[in-house]
Amino acid sequence: MAGEPLPIFIDATAALKQHAGIGRYTRGLIDALAKNPPDIPIHLVVPRDAPAPPPHWPFPVRRLFLSEREAIILWQRLRVPFPMDFLIGRGRLFHSPDFVLPALRRTPGIVTVHDLSFLVYPQYAVPGLEFYLRGAVPRSVRRAHLVLADSESTRRDLIRFWDTPPEKVRVLYPGISPRFRPVEDPEVLEHVRRQYRLPSRFILSVSRLEPRKNFPGLIAAFNRFKAQTHQPHHLVIAGGKGWLYGPIFRAAEQSPYREEIHFPGFVADEHLPALYSLADVFAYPSFYEGFGFPPLEAMACGTPVISADNSSLPEVVGDAGILLPAEDVEGWAQALARLLSDATLRERLREKGYAQAAKFSWDASARGLVQIYRALG
Repeated sequence: MAGEPLPIFIDATAALKQHAGIGRYTRGLIDALAKNPPDIPIHLVVPRDAPAPPPHWPFPVRRLFLSEREAIILWQRLRVPFPMDFLIGRGRLFHSPDFVLPALRRTPGIVTVHDLSFLVYPQYAVPGLEFYLRGAVPRSVRRAHLVLADSESTRRDLIRFWDTPPEKVRVLYPGISPRFRPVEDPEVLEHVRRQYRLPSRFILSVSRLEPRKNFPGLIAAFNRFKAQTHQPHHLVIAGGKGWLYGPIFRAAEQSPYREEIHFPGFVADEHLPALYSLADVFAYPSFYEGFGFPPLEAMACGTPVISADNSSLPEVVGDAGILLPAEDVEGWAQALARLLSDATLRERLREKGYAQAAKFSWDASARGLVQIYRALG
């Protein structure tokens, strides 16, 4: 109808089609927007092959006649200058939370760039994906009216690598769900322990199995920790298989403590709080992160954290965990020994972790996003 305000379009593809990473990020934002709908119209854009949005999302949906793959081929690989506006109508803004923007003519675009790992560590990228991202992401950054970064670290990378004007890049920190809190129900804990065949005492790490996460380094540190302390703890590395994960399993198979290293695979979201709560220590030795959800989730569940000190991780962990160079195998072994033998230190980090995790909420992220929408629209 004439006179109605133009909508803000949000590409919800990742929210409906990806289980981890960017999917969780996009679902977190849309869930928070749905909880407190703003007084500006928001419409979701999804491809033809996307599942139906959850019923608690109150926003109208514009479903394209293109599948996700066809849309990528059209706008990113072939670079056909056919504007998205022609398919969905003119909008106040179009926000892509997943690195790339489609062609737009009359609608200003916002793109969220989560990290530049494909530039910093191209050898660790998904085979074939690094070439695609090197072309599509900088084009999207140049076209966008505004770029959102998950952290100051990613913001600095955007400015450093592509000379992006500093005023064009803003940090919008992600949040974590309030369901990440200590689980104390013994039945729930025992159910998760049995389902994933978890040992009684363990060090935990959670992430997709890929080379950037530095799990061979963690296994090497675990080997030294065991040899030096003879502690009863096992090592649990939870996460689905990503890519180039062969060296991770080889490192475990070659370990003298291979019977004490466990790979339970992908853990369902609803089981993660119990998994974190069962662990004595959470270890995150990643080489690079645009944000780093797992250490924050672990802290929210009361699990003391040891983390790498690179990229965005100091922003996420703050002074609530032990920060070490990712490559310092001996340092990690000593930190594990110290933390597992010092109950006072564990309790201090546990309390600091609760306070640090409380700084990051999806409600705050959604409020910040709505402010940005209003300022640009």
